This record gives sequence, structure tokens and C-alpha cells, in this order.
Amino acid sequence: MSHDISQVAKKLTAQSIKGFYNPFTHIQFPEQLEKNNWFLSPELISIYGTPEWEALNEEQKKKLSFFEEVNFFSLNVHGEKSLLEGLTRRLYESENQDVTDYIHHFIDEENKHMYFFGTFCEKYAGKIYPDRKIVFPREYAPGEEEFLFFIKVFVFEEIVDYYNVTTARDERVMQLSRDINANHHEDEVRHLAFGRVILNDLFKTFSPQWPAETLQGIRDYIRGYYVTTWREYYNPDIYVDAGIEDAYDLASRVFESDKAREHRARASRASLNYLKKCGIIEEIFEL
Repeated sequence: MSHDISQVAKKLTAQSIKGFYNPFTHIQFPEQLEKNNWFLSPELISIYGTPEWEALNEEQKKKLSFFEEVNFFSLNVHGEKSLLEGLTRRLYESENQDVTDYIHHFIDEENKHMYFFGTFCEKYAGKIYPDRKIVFPREYAPGEEEFLFFIKVFVFEEIVDYYNVTTARDERVMQLSRDINANHHEDEVRHLAFGRVILNDLFKTFSPQWPAETLQGIRDYIRGYYVTTWREYYNPDIYVDAGIEDAYDLASRVFESDKAREHRARASRASLNYLKKCGIIEEIFEL
């Protein structure tokens, strides 16, 4: 790994130490929530701008926003679990001690985030929506498995951060939801910086060794992972719990709508531009 990564890791470690907090006292969870609130910015709600959205009254829209936030936090729980598993496997595997030191802080912060997300879901919804991702074993070219792990981290965290920032800044949204999103963003700024640097470094290190078909397979995988990740934001269980009819048909129909495509393009623009800038993808693809 390059000296640049070492310097970045040192800087991020210092910031993590400075911003260290106790998750069990950092955010207060009231016994009950007033459900007649916005829990997520309306513009982030999966069916926003569709005829189905316009057919709902404000109370129904706010109820839907609660379950959309529960789904968003559930996705974060599952994402953090996978991330923690991958990061712990990589502890002490790097020859760069600065990277290893920062991974300890990365793990600590992701575990705290999972506590916040999981507590909200269990306390106020009584459940966490299940993870539907399926992973199949396969063979990898040298460096490919490591690169794809950090690609998945990158895609997941870049999309999540778009939601975090938007919701944290939205004064229409109830305070607890804003606090959780704001806290996550504050830590994720460091994780995103680390992820971008290490992703670029891995690509520069290993891609010259990959045959053309391997590189094309990786690019196809990236596009597929974006689509798979985004589909989870259109979870039919949300609509069932919110009392909306034809939930499964609605999830499929809304995902293919122009409004949803525009939203996904907007939320993914920064991350796709970065991948193109690094040469990891050749063109910005539609989502």
C-alpha cells in the first residue's frame, strides 16, 4: 500500500480518537415515539412523486415514512454486520500498521452505528426487516476478492450517506431520526475517505494483472451490486406494514418508474463519478 494510505489512516485515527463517544449515552431513545411525524425526508421515500404517493393523505405519508426509516435502518444493520465481518477478517493482514490501527476504529464506530440502528428498529417497530442478499461461493483472480469487498463497502456507504445528510438537515423530520442520521454521517465521513483511497490503491495495484474478461466481469458486478442494493430500498414489506395494497406489484412498478430512476441517479452520481475518475468503470450507467 502506498504512503498516501498510511498518511490518510493516521489522520483518520487521530480524528476517531478525538471524536470518541459512548454509544449508550450519546443518543437518548424515548420510551415511545409520536408516529404522526416525518421519520425520513419525504423526497427520499421510495414512492415519492408517483400517483400512489399523491393518493395518500399526510397521515398515511408520515406512517409510510416511519416504515421507510425502519427499512433504511434495517439495511444499515445488515450492511454493518457484513462490513464488521469483513473488516475483522482483515485485521493484522495488512503490512501497514497505520491501516491496521485505523481498522480498529472503523470496527468500533460501525458497531456503535449498528447499536443505534438496531435499537430504533427493535424498540419502535418490534423488528428488523430481514436481509435478502444471497452470496454464492466463487473463484477470484489475485486481489479481486479484496477489491470487491471494498467495492461493496463503497457502494453501500455512499448511498447511505446521501440519505444521512439529507435527513439530518431536514427540519421537517423528527429529532431522534435526525440525530441518528447526523451521527452516522459524522463518522462515515472518515470511512468514506478511507474507502475511496484504499479502493483506488487496490485497483491500481491489481487491475494491470487482470485479464480483460476479469476486468469486464468486475465492472458488470459493480453495476449489478448497485442495482441489487437499490432494490432493497423498495421493500414490499414497507408497503404491507404501512397498509398500502398490492405491495409486491407496487415495489416492482415504482422501481421502474422515471421518478425512481431520477432519484437513484441523483443519489449515486458522486460515487459513480469517482469510480469513473479512477478508471474503475468506463461509463456512468443507468440505475
